[in-house]
Amino acid sequence: MSLTRASLAVLAVAAFAVCGASAGGQPPSCAGSQLSARFAVVPGSAGAGNILYALTVKNTSTKTCTVTGLPQGRLLGLHGRKLPTRIHASFPAGLTAVLVRLAPGKSARATARFSPDVPGVGEGKTGPCEPRAYTLRVSPAGGGTTNAKLAPATPVCEHGALAFSAYGPR
Repeated sequence: MSLTRASLAVLAVAAFAVCGASAGGQPPSCAGSQLSARFAVVPGSAGAGNILYALTVKNTSTKTCTVTGLPQGRLLGLHGRKLPTRIHASFPAGLTAVLVRLAPGKSARATARFSPDVPGVGEGKTGPCEPRAYTLRVSPAGGGTTNAKLAPATPVCEHGALAFSAYGPR
């Protein structure tokens, strides 16, 4: 079957409409170059061998972008050495991801619960369970990375297990 120029034009318009509809008219996903980030302890959250840290990402660009779902990333040591990292949902059956629009200067937040001092299976019983993490290298859906300093730096036991909530507006 041969396609005429008119048929090709109709197909091109349809493809463009489908792509535009799938994006829902929403801004694109944030890229690492558009964000600054911080990963800091939530005061008063420590207890029963766990602690809560809040990851805050801020749009430092001049264009609106979006974040959604669980943060993705990698823990890094003092000199940028990759550390064990396992990111999973805090409550997988109850996870509700929302699309968070970040206008320039606006922030989104997700929290992570983890153990800084209770070793998991296969981790040593003396000394820290894992090397101290100083940075979470965040990998947003729009590509690239941005570094979030851990405040304070800490080991993340159970081979870097971070139970995250989904991003939400801040």
